[in-house]
Amino acid sequence: MNKGELIDQIASKANVTKKDADVVLTAMLDVILDAVAAGDKVTLVGFGTFEARERQAREGRNPSTGQPIKIPATKVPAFSAGKLFRDKVVGGGES
Repeated sequence: MNKGELIDQIASKANVTKKDADVVLTAMLDVILDAVAAGDKVTLVGFGTFEARERQAREGRNPSTGQPIKIPATKVPAFSAGKLFRDKVVGGGES
Protein backbone atom coordinates (compact mmCIF):
# COMPACT_ATOMS: atom_id res chain seq x y z
CA MET A 1 0.00 0.00 0.00
CA ASN A 2 1.39 3.39 -0.95
CA LYS A 3 0.60 6.80 0.57
CA GLY A 4 -2.22 7.50 -1.90
CA GLU A 5 -3.91 4.18 -1.12
CA LEU A 6 -3.46 4.83 2.61
CA ILE A 7 -5.11 8.23 2.24
CA ASP A 8 -8.04 6.61 0.40
CA GLN A 9 -8.49 4.09 3.24
CA ILE A 10 -8.27 6.77 5.95
CA ALA A 11 -10.80 8.97 4.12
CA SER A 12 -13.18 6.03 3.82
CA LYS A 13 -12.87 4.87 7.44
CA ALA A 14 -12.99 8.36 8.97
CA ASN A 15 -15.71 9.56 6.56
CA VAL A 16 -13.68 12.64 5.56
CA THR A 17 -12.47 13.95 2.22
CA LYS A 18 -9.27 12.64 0.70
CA LYS A 19 -7.82 16.15 0.97
CA ASP A 20 -8.53 16.26 4.73
CA ALA A 21 -7.10 12.76 5.19
CA ASP A 22 -3.96 13.79 3.29
CA VAL A 23 -3.50 16.92 5.43
CA VAL A 24 -3.87 14.93 8.67
CA LEU A 25 -1.60 12.07 7.56
CA THR A 26 1.09 14.47 6.31
CA ALA A 27 0.95 16.48 9.54
CA MET A 28 1.17 13.30 11.64
CA LEU A 29 4.21 12.06 9.73
CA ASP A 30 5.89 15.47 9.97
CA VAL A 31 5.34 15.58 13.75
CA ILE A 32 6.76 12.05 14.19
CA LEU A 33 9.78 12.83 11.98
CA ASP A 34 10.51 16.08 13.80
CA ALA A 35 10.15 14.49 17.24
CA VAL A 36 12.40 11.51 16.47
CA ALA A 37 14.98 13.76 14.78
CA ALA A 38 15.03 15.88 17.96
CA GLY A 39 15.78 12.77 20.04
CA ASP A 40 12.25 12.22 21.41
CA LYS A 41 10.43 8.90 21.49
CA VAL A 42 6.92 8.76 19.97
CA THR A 43 4.73 6.02 21.45
CA LEU A 44 1.33 5.16 20.02
CA VAL A 45 -0.13 2.66 22.49
CA GLY A 46 -1.01 -0.61 20.77
CA PHE A 47 0.62 0.48 17.49
CA GLY A 48 4.27 0.98 18.33
CA THR A 49 7.16 3.26 19.19
CA PHE A 50 9.29 5.40 16.90
CA GLU A 51 12.72 6.43 18.23
CA ALA A 52 16.31 7.19 17.32
CA ARG A 53 18.82 4.58 18.44
CA GLU A 54 22.57 4.84 18.77
CA ARG A 55 24.56 2.39 16.67
CA GLN A 56 28.05 1.80 18.06
CA ALA A 57 31.19 2.10 15.99
CA ARG A 58 32.27 -1.23 14.56
CA GLU A 59 34.66 -2.81 12.12
CA GLY A 60 33.43 -3.97 8.73
CA ARG A 61 34.98 -5.19 5.50
CA ASN A 62 35.22 -3.56 2.10
CA PRO A 63 33.30 -6.09 -0.05
CA SER A 64 35.48 -5.59 -3.12
CA THR A 65 38.92 -5.75 -1.44
CA GLY A 66 38.20 -7.56 1.80
CA GLN A 67 40.15 -4.90 3.70
CA PRO A 68 38.89 -4.05 7.19
CA ILE A 69 37.29 -0.62 7.54
CA LYS A 70 36.06 1.30 10.55
CA ILE A 71 32.35 2.13 10.53
CA PRO A 72 31.67 5.16 12.74
CA ALA A 73 28.97 5.37 15.42
CA THR A 74 25.71 6.85 14.18
CA LYS A 75 22.05 7.37 15.02
CA VAL A 76 19.44 5.35 13.16
CA PRO A 77 15.64 5.55 13.16
CA ALA A 78 13.87 2.57 14.70
CA PHE A 79 10.30 1.31 15.05
CA SER A 80 9.14 -1.26 17.59
CA ALA A 81 5.69 -2.71 16.99
CA GLY A 82 3.24 -2.67 19.90
CA LYS A 83 1.41 -5.74 21.19
CA LEU A 84 -1.85 -5.02 19.35
CA PHE A 85 0.04 -4.53 16.07
CA ARG A 86 2.08 -7.72 16.54
CA ASP A 87 -1.01 -9.74 17.45
CA LYS A 88 -2.91 -8.43 14.40
CA VAL A 89 -0.05 -9.36 12.06
CA VAL A 90 0.31 -12.80 13.61
CA GLY A 91 -3.41 -13.35 13.18
CA GLY A 92 -4.71 -12.63 16.65
CA GLY A 93 -2.62 -15.39 18.18
CA GLU A 94 0.23 -15.21 20.61
CA SER A 95 2.99 -12.66 19.99
